[in-house]
Amino acid sequence: MTSATDRSATDRSATDRTALFHALHAPGPLVLPNAWDVASALIVEAAGAKAVATTSAGVAWSLGAPDGDALDRDLAIGLVARIAAAVGVPVTADIESGFGEDAAGVAETAKAVEEAGASGVNIEDGQGAALRDVQEQRERLQAAREGGPTLYINARVDVFLRGIGEPKERLRHALDRARVYLEAGASGIFVPGVTDLETVELLARNINAPLNVLAGPGAPAVRELGTAGAARISVGTALASAAYATAKKAAEELLAKGTYDSTGEGLGYGELNALFR
Repeated sequence: MTSATDRSATDRSATDRTALFHALHAPGPLVLPNAWDVASALIVEAAGAKAVATTSAGVAWSLGAPDGDALDRDLAIGLVARIAAAVGVPVTADIESGFGEDAAGVAETAKAVEEAGASGVNIEDGQGAALRDVQEQRERLQAAREGGPTLYINARVDVFLRGIGEPKERLRHALDRARVYLEAGASGIFVPGVTDLETVELLARNINAPLNVLAGPGAPAVRELGTAGAARISVGTALASAAYATAKKAAEELLAKGTYDSTGEGLGYGELNALFR
C-alpha cells in the first residue's frame, strides 16, 4: 500500500519534472528524438536526451492502430504512464487532436495525461485534410489547459504541413492561429512542415512563445535551426520509421535469402535488457 509520504514524494517528483520541462525551452534548443514505447524511451534517455517526447504515429502503430485519432485513448494514456514511470526525465505526450470529440473530451484527456505523470502534450489543429475552425481549436486548447493546468501545451499549427491556402499567405495564417492558441493557454507553438531558415526566423520572431520545428533528412542542422530561433526541435516518426525499416529489411533478407546480415547492427541483448533494471 502506498503511504501518504510516498505519494507526496511522487507528486514532488512529477512537479519538479514539469517545472524542468518548461524551463528546458529557454534558451534552447531542446532536442527531442521521439520515442514510441518504453524501450525506445529508455534508449533516448540513455543517449542523453533531456526529455522524452512520444510520436503519436509511432505509438499508434506499436499499439495496433493507424495514426489520425484512431487509437483508443486509454491505450495511449496507459503507454504514457508506463514511459513516465520508466524514465527519469520529463515526458511529453503527442495526443493527436486531443482524443476527444469535443472540448470536454480534450479536458478529460489532458487531466488523464497529467495524472499519468507527463509534463507536456502536443495538440494538433488538423482535421482530416483541413484544419479545425480556429475558434473551435481555441476552445479545445482552453479545455486542455483547464484539464491539465501544469502541462506544457505545445499547440500544433498545420498550415504548412497540410499546404493550406496560397503559399504566400501561409506565414500570416500560421501567425494568426499561433496568437489565438497562445491566448487560449498554449505554452508553445509547433509548426511542422517548415525548416527553411528564413521562415523559421520569421516565425520565431513573431511568435511570443517557444517555437517547435520538425526536422529530418535534408533539414538544416540543429545548431542552424537553433540560431534561427527554434526553441525545440523534434523528429516525429523518424526514429520509429528507421527501426521498422530495419525490421522489414531483416525479415525480407531472412525469408528470401536465408541470411542475417541486416541484423548485424542491432543492439546487443545485454545492453538492451540492462535498460530495464
